Amino acid sequence: MDKKVRIYDMKQKEVVNSKDCKRLGYIVDIELDLDEGKLKKIIVPGPAKMLGMFGRDKEYQINWNQIKKIGEDIILVDINEESDLVKSDY
Repeated sequence: MDKKVRIYDMKQKEVVNSKDCKRLGYIVDIELDLDEGKLKKIIVPGPAKMLGMFGRDKEYQINWNQIKKIGEDIILVDINEESDLVKSDY
């Protein structure tokens, strides 16, 4: 059976770290490799600064190989928050 999922559908699923069951949030962006035609990373906003009043300056950049399972409602990932939480490029 050929399984397919659209980016819109993936953005509706909550991303959860399987290491500690922490909810990371929802996908806001993706990174594609246009030369190879492959999805490289999903981008999830990092934690809000100071009670959420000053926005976010970091994001989780989660490589495709760190995605363990795409389910009905959630996407399970296996990340190290310290190394995968990086300063946002935008």
